Amino acid sequence: MMRSSPLFIALAVALAWTAGSALAADIEAGKAKAAEVCETCHGAGGNSTSQDFPKLGGQYPDYLAKALRDYKSGERKNPIMAGFASTLSEADIDDLSAYFSSLPGSKLTDLHGKVSGGE
Repeated sequence: MMRSSPLFIALAVALAWTAGSALAADIEAGKAKAAEVCETCHGAGGNSTSQDFPKLGGQYPDYLAKALRDYKSGERKNPIMAGFASTLSEADIDDLSAYFSSLPGSKLTDLHGKVSGGE
């Protein structure tokens, strides 16, 4: 009989938790929350037209969720984002992350005008 290592068990639990969080996210709730909280700075569909605000559309959901949780906890420093993130529940964070990641990203161009991503 094969024994499971503690590392394998921890990895399996982490993957199951992540999958459960992603499945529990509500994209429509994220869309509504984004219109209420995020759209003014980050633009419609999370694709800001200002270089002052990051583009969120098409980003990885785990990256977005971690960033929001880090702003909320103070681990990531930005007084404006900390203020917004502090009002978000765990469900809000999951919903926003699912919503923005479900959107197409905007096409980016390099210094020579060549398209280098997005869609």
